[in-house]
Amino acid sequence: MSSESATSRRRAGDSVCGPVTSSHPSSTPTDAPPSGALYRRGAPVVTERVRVERVLGPNPARRRGENRTGRATVVGAGHVGATTALRLAEADAFDEVVLVDVVPGLAAGLALDLWHSSGLRRFATRLRGTTDLAEAADSDFVVVTAGRARQPGMSRTDLTAVNAAIVGDVSENIRLHSPDAIVIVVTNPLDEMTHLAWQTTGFPAPRVMGMAGVLDAARFCALAALAAGERPDAVQAVALGSHGDEMVIPLSQARIGAEAITRRLDVATLAALVDRTRQSGAEVVKLLGKGSAYFAPAAAVAAMVLAMANDTGEVLPACVRADGAYGLDGVYVGLPARLGAAGVVEVVELPLAPAELEELRQAAQRIRERVGELAPA
Repeated sequence: MSSESATSRRRAGDSVCGPVTSSHPSSTPTDAPPSGALYRRGAPVVTERVRVERVLGPNPARRRGENRTGRATVVGAGHVGATTALRLAEADAFDEVVLVDVVPGLAAGLALDLWHSSGLRRFATRLRGTTDLAEAADSDFVVVTAGRARQPGMSRTDLTAVNAAIVGDVSENIRLHSPDAIVIVVTNPLDEMTHLAWQTTGFPAPRVMGMAGVLDAARFCALAALAAGERPDAVQAVALGSHGDEMVIPLSQARIGAEAITRRLDVATLAALVDRTRQSGAEVVKLLGKGSAYFAPAAAVAAMVLAMANDTGEVLPACVRADGAYGLDGVYVGLPARLGAAGVVEVVELPLAPAELEELRQAAQRIRERVGELAPA
């Protein structure tokens, strides 16, 4: 969905939040909102009467007949979660985006801050923050970003124990409060946490998936574009297998424009690009010194959610439960998946080279072994 299709471009003379109109007489009515002076530091708290939730009531987009419906919830108000909430709100595809975090005030404050940008970014999707998943009940989509982020020197698997406890608790609450939701896991270690979310919710496998392949493919395309002197959107590639050392980027399927990537870049360059893609998350962590990547991960998970919300049938690489494709079954692993309104519509089989297929199967086996080491839910 393009931004222009959801909202019109600003007309000449409009304010940043739309045309300036007034239905009030020149004198100030007694029930007018508080003066701007009240917002100075130390001034009284804004009254209930002028809070966003109360002023808006039901989303006015419904009255305008716009194609906006449903609720998307993002669990975890860290950088990834907050940026994901913003990307989903800016798409203007939902009635409401809810941000959830256990830290009192964090999600609510961020949601209000994001909502303040709605006039500038021309979206009407409401944003709300809470500490309780029960207050985001009946969500259509739940994105799980909650968990500890990697620090320099840590691998994704170093986070297994602490994040398994968090994802397990979140998944149980999703089961209780949003039993029809589609769940997209972002928390690391991605493959194991996606399996845990599926196991704990008890949802059908097509409604539980992990975000990894879209991010990893985007990283490869961005890096390959630099090497080839092309725009990133001219490069096409998929990333399969594990979100980690067993990542598989089948170069047989990669293109720059209509041309095979192997015709544009030599073997050594391509090998270096694949290796850098595998290490891209750690590279960002090391450069930041504290925390981990969030702009690209948020864009990747938003792309997945919007493909399903808009029922596009788009094929995106995602961590999904294998159903026999590629000779794999009963394991969550990165595969090309057609996404639609019900979640994973099908796993798409690409004509991989024999060596690529073997790498994919080895990755699935390693994931299966790590999942077996998880404590029972």
